[in-house]
Amino acid sequence: MILTDDAALRALLLSPVSLAVLGAKEGDAEPAFYVPAYLHARGWPVIGVNPKLAGRPWLGAAAVASLAELPAPVVGVEIFRRPDQLPAIVDELLALPWRPKFVWFQLGIRHDLAAARLSDAGIDVVQSRCMMPDHRRLVGG
Repeated sequence: MILTDDAALRALLLSPVSLAVLGAKEGDAEPAFYVPAYLHARGWPVIGVNPKLAGRPWLGAAAVASLAELPAPVVGVEIFRRPDQLPAIVDELLALPWRPKFVWFQLGIRHDLAAARLSDAGIDVVQSRCMMPDHRRLVGG
């Protein structure tokens, strides 16, 4: 299902869950760092996914190079990658032996076909929204 209403977003954000951050970055000024850092500070276990960071500590866990290298299944995947990369990312997600409950395309990231493919596979999708302000607004910071 493609989630757009506040009730569905609140239900998704209410309880901290394991989160893979595809496109994780270092540096306090990078949204792909400070948004997951915000969630991590509120109890969300996060794992960075970026070949440039693989094997290095990132917000309390070693980063990995790809989704296939995650040490265990995760409940959510937060994506900080360009929209034109989403079809290949969906292929990678659907090739995993497990499925996340949801995939969140960060603010400015939208790809209706990729979202539909994930939704058709039973994965909830959020497009072009930032988890941090939605969490603050719907759950409280």
